Amino acid sequence: MHAFTRMMRNEVHNVVETCINMLVNALYERVKKMKPIVPIMILSIFLPAMLGADQSVDVLRQTGRAFSSVARDTIPSVVFIQVEQIIETRGRGDSFNDPFDFFGDDMLRRFFGMPEQPQRPQQPRRHRREGAGSGFIISEDGYILTNSHVVGDATRITVRLHDGREFDAENIGTDPRSEVAIIKIDADELPVVPLGDSNDLEVGEWVIAVGNPFGLSETVTAGIVSALGRRNIGIADYEDFIQTDAAINPGNSGGPLLNISGEVVGINTAIYTRSGGSMGVGFAIPINMARAIKEQLIESGTVTRGYLGVFLQEITPLLAESLELPDAKGILISDIIEDSPAAEAGLKQGDVVRKLDGDSIDDTGAFRNEISSRRPGAEIKLFVYRDGEEKEITVRIGRLEDEQEEASLQEALEMLGMRADDITEEITQRLGYNPGEGVVITEIDPSGRVAQAGLRTGTLIAGVNRTRVRSMEEFNDAIKEAIELGRLVLTVRRGRFHQYVPIPLN
Repeated sequence: MHAFTRMMRNEVHNVVETCINMLVNALYERVKKMKPIVPIMILSIFLPAMLGADQSVDVLRQTGRAFSSVARDTIPSVVFIQVEQIIETRGRGDSFNDPFDFFGDDMLRRFFGMPEQPQRPQQPRRHRREGAGSGFIISEDGYILTNSHVVGDATRITVRLHDGREFDAENIGTDPRSEVAIIKIDADELPVVPLGDSNDLEVGEWVIAVGNPFGLSETVTAGIVSALGRRNIGIADYEDFIQTDAAINPGNSGGPLLNISGEVVGINTAIYTRSGGSMGVGFAIPINMARAIKEQLIESGTVTRGYLGVFLQEITPLLAESLELPDAKGILISDIIEDSPAAEAGLKQGDVVRKLDGDSIDDTGAFRNEISSRRPGAEIKLFVYRDGEEKEITVRIGRLEDEQEEASLQEALEMLGMRADDITEEITQRLGYNPGEGVVITEIDPSGRVAQAGLRTGTLIAGVNRTRVRSMEEFNDAIKEAIELGRLVLTVRRGRFHQYVPIPLN
């Protein structure tokens, strides 16, 4: 009798366990179609009750093994990059004064009214600057993907592999505008990490960062995708960043951001920090953007971008009402450059671009990135709203040349009504500014937009749209991007302090 009872109890247990497993599988199949974090939350609530403590722990162990598997397969493909650069300086005024450092000697002098000491010309001094970062191998014959700011203008690049071997690397090409770079080492049969599809990413999805933060090699951190399509961060000219809370620290730059399948979905590039370390907000370049750029860098060492020839502006509800638009969707063409592809195709000032090749457009940064990624000569279809009607206009993409960028910049500065210049020795003696603190307004149109905002000749501009500018090259790049985005805020110095000054663009 007791044997029969035990047999029946075992049979019932088996039936119940089978039913529970079927229920769990059905529940998982239903919730896995939601955002990836939702199944994890739901199962973490119900699994202990449904499976018992032992089985729920097994599930967690399997999750841990998934992370371990990704790390084990990826680490051999991640490299440590060390760079050396020989630079010349002429003393403290060249590059060591931070316009936002309120505790520097110069600011202390100004605050306490101490007289400035005359600066004697100094002979150029050469010294070595070192840096480090990460990268990952994308081909068995030694091509490595990393960040532009990691390798930059390095005099020497050294790559150390997981197995301890070191190689001198060749800089194949860098693209500072997107922060993508390709280097190569002379080796064969190297371990390669697979590239995924960043367009498939969803907010809440698990991601894993691998790199060498603070020189600590083979460091793995995990988190989720906290946002997608982050632009206007001020890191690069062309931005479409993946935001993640996977810990990224100095030295992680250039390393891979992986999905749970172990595929690269991004290149870790920057962090938002007030302490110098991770604060839970990191940014990675989507691998789909990097893939197109790296192919051009490998092929020619440079990147060719598409060119349309328009100035763009975001549409606000107030602007939509004033322009008598049906809604605030799309982006406004605020101006068109003469003899540009846009002008030749018949686009007009005041057109509202609603769609690009059938896809809705509401963000100037996304539109700019998409145009720049198209090959010169390719045709696109723009759906624009004009005079109460929607029109379809075909545009043949042009090639973005340096002279076209220069023309765009000059038109932008004329629209603003100003000219600026680097801080020269004469400006230093007359106004007290030091090289590297920003640029100075040298000419101004009294009827221009900059003058209307209260700025005058001699004003020091230290930043554009919250991005510091230390030279005319940085200022010009920032102004072009600001005009295209339709938003401009200048950081200027008034006396001892800095102030944000918005400049109207419409």
